[in-house]
Amino acid sequence: MSLLTRLSASDANTDLAQAIAAILSTVDSTVPAELPVPTPRPLGLSGIGTSGLRIPYSRTFTPAAATESAEGGSKLELYCPPAMRDDPALGELVNERLVEWAEKIGIYPGQLDHVRRCNFGRLIMLTHPECDDPERLLAAAKCALAEWAVDDHYVDGEAAESDPDMLGQRLAIAYAAIDPAQLPKRYQPELDDALASDPVMRALRDALTNLARYASSAQVTRLEFQLCIMFTAYNQEAVWRKQGQMPPVWEYLMHRHENSFLPCMVLIDPVAGYELPPHEWADPRVRRVFALAGTATVIVNDLYSMAKEDPTDTNLPRVIAAEEGCSLREAVQRSVAIHDELVKTYEKEAAELSLLGSPALRRFLAGVWFWLGGSRTWHATSGRYHDNADA
Repeated sequence: MSLLTRLSASDANTDLAQAIAAILSTVDSTVPAELPVPTPRPLGLSGIGTSGLRIPYSRTFTPAAATESAEGGSKLELYCPPAMRDDPALGELVNERLVEWAEKIGIYPGQLDHVRRCNFGRLIMLTHPECDDPERLLAAAKCALAEWAVDDHYVDGEAAESDPDMLGQRLAIAYAAIDPAQLPKRYQPELDDALASDPVMRALRDALTNLARYASSAQVTRLEFQLCIMFTAYNQEAVWRKQGQMPPVWEYLMHRHENSFLPCMVLIDPVAGYELPPHEWADPRVRRVFALAGTATVIVNDLYSMAKEDPTDTNLPRVIAAEEGCSLREAVQRSVAIHDELVKTYEKEAAELSLLGSPALRRFLAGVWFWLGGSRTWHATSGRYHDNADA
């Protein structure tokens, strides 16, 4: 379901919406707002490249504020830290400037009031608490909205211009707006005209150009890499839709590894004004925990979205219900359990890595933890998911 139809849709199933609300209605949490790091023991070896090093980790997980389960039985938690910072005025400033930019670029024509209600400026403010510079936050917000415009204009089956048969071609051309293709002189103007004539491609190109004011070439390349992965996942989604497939749970989770908030999350360090060293970014252990956090954030998105989605839409609870033959309420519980496993694993492994790496790595891993909390708070308050949201 696209951003705009989700805003205008009524709850697809009142009972289901109530069950989800029972789990997700509060953002109160006893999960620590800052990433807990254990006290290191003398080991003689250090550094992110140390082979085979295992650091004892003895933290006892404290459950998040639990709510009654959808079945009225045992307690169910959504394990997630709270937002580290909430500055409504800053979020509103970024949001208004983002809507102005969307109007100038031409994405979401005639729907800018709906975009404003989503309050993406608040999302960026909440998820980047180390930054209070509106310009840097706006740079991240432009990238995020341009990325979501690809989904809403090209991918989603309810968008007027979406067509699964055209998606691969559109995404291939759109990627040339992100990582400029270099054609022979005779043909370059035709590509430039194609990019300039499409508002989504204009948004991508403008957002990446603006980001380069605040990010190094390595940091911009990181984002390009994540977008390439996400575009691949969009093609996978189009196959499901065209073929009427319900993917198995393992494939859906793999899809969510590739189609998640990771393109937004790679901007944690440039928005905060520092750079994670490339060798640490490339370390498989760092990539692993980063991916775990990305999948956790998008499962939260699935949970908040599903009450307004069409029954044919694909999300984790529906995939679980189809594969395991359980009710959607039970599938919601199982989805929350998957989310909690991912977040607790991130907490443990990221804390261990914080003892091995540079100060920049410790800061980045803490920033991912902040992102988890800010994203959850935004999902709980955004007009994208709630008819009466005022935040």
